[in-house]
Amino acid sequence: MVADGTGENWRLQRSELAVPATSEKFFEKAVRGPADSLFLDLEDAVAPSRRVEARTTAVQALNELDWGTKIVSVRVNGLTTPWAISDILAVARCPRLDMILLPKVETAGDVIFLDRLLTGLELEQPRDRPLGIEILIETTKGLANVESIAAASSRLEGIIFGVGDYSIELENFDTVFGAPNPEYAVAGHANDQWHFALARIANACRAYGLRPIDGPFTNYGDPGAYRASAIRARALGFEGKWAIHPSQVEIANEVFTPSAAQIAWARDIAKKMDAAADEGKGAIGLEGVLIDRAHVLLSRKILRRARLAGMDAE
Repeated sequence: MVADGTGENWRLQRSELAVPATSEKFFEKAVRGPADSLFLDLEDAVAPSRRVEARTTAVQALNELDWGTKIVSVRVNGLTTPWAISDILAVARCPRLDMILLPKVETAGDVIFLDRLLTGLELEQPRDRPLGIEILIETTKGLANVESIAAASSRLEGIIFGVGDYSIELENFDTVFGAPNPEYAVAGHANDQWHFALARIANACRAYGLRPIDGPFTNYGDPGAYRASAIRARALGFEGKWAIHPSQVEIANEVFTPSAAQIAWARDIAKKMDAAADEGKGAIGLEGVLIDRAHVLLSRKILRRARLAGMDAE
């Protein structure tokens, strides 16, 4: 389900698994695995000489495999490449596809172009539900325009931070994409050099009812560091993270699911504030903390996310 215009977005996308479209042996594993969503990659994970082949394979997989309830996307090639239009035309005609993942978005016009192309295709071949769009912000220009990009289309569901290409363009010479750089420290405190980009993307997403999704962490051999990266993103308002290796999926699902303590807090707040409202009170004190209607809204968001994750949040 896409954003409804109220700032809410109702798909659960704690984890998004990358699956190269030329690696057919991974398709069935991805289908059976625990990832909330996945994307078949026609871009960076595929050698240029095999991108036409990858497109054909992706279309066949979309049409023949049972993807169950997973959110299924295809990362097409960027609009400045010779493969982009043919990628979009081919995969958008697959009824099972949920979203087009467009890389290297730099302006609102990129999203508007894709939206109009999809609208034309859907006039030709109607779908039960319009195709969604998710995009990668992975250039400095894209980040500079992220607010206008976020507002560009009602099809747009989520924005992903593409830390790899962004790092290259920023020229900070990181070699492990997604990991903190120990050289970036203030008064002995290690900081995440991606804080500005992540915070700006998260804010743009929340302003326009989109899902902010953190991007790849390439050192899949260090699950502790991946978890720490996911926790930092969660603290900034992100609700999911890419997994470039299946071992990262369960970690992302755990980090971006409300904890038992959060669910208990939300239930308790809802109950106490309902009782306070019956007494004509709009706020209460709880263990030295002022609790008001804003906390009611927060509790509803926590419980909604928990229900989407299949937890008992009634």
